[in-house]
Amino acid sequence: MATALTRRTLIGAAAAALAAAPAGPGAPAGAGGLGVEAAVRALYDRFVDAQNARDLDRVRALLWDAPDFLWVSDGRPFWGPDALVRRMASFQSAEVWTVTPDLARSRVVALTAGVAYLNVPLVLAIGAAASPSRLPWLVDVLCRQGPEGWRIAALFTTEDKAT
Repeated sequence: MATALTRRTLIGAAAAALAAAPAGPGAPAGAGGLGVEAAVRALYDRFVDAQNARDLDRVRALLWDAPDFLWVSDGRPFWGPDALVRRMASFQSAEVWTVTPDLARSRVVALTAGVAYLNVPLVLAIGAAASPSRLPWLVDVLCRQGPEGWRIAALFTTEDKAT
């Protein structure tokens, strides 16, 4: 219960902070004329593609470039996009490291103009090629629109207990 409460508190605080911040001058409603849901899904698709390609430069380019970027991983906060890249690099040292999102079960919630939330279950395959572990995860992604388009402003990952 304390973990769920802590997670809700972090998500609520991050959403409130981002909702209060301006989206940036001249920021369009969607990426390339897309609606919010389509723009957020396209952003996440690019993020997954970059992760699965182990292209950490592309991953980094999709993150909100600010020290208050937040990734909560294994119950620990990692602040700033460079912290995410360092941690992800350590995971990607495994022989197998592949993310497979269940997009049919994902949901996008538009919070305010320029801020949206994505919830997506996924399976992370990680480990040795002969016998990788397949771990069910829930990923919550807070997305923010700025002058350069939509970026990931926060990630919250937890084991998927529903599977």
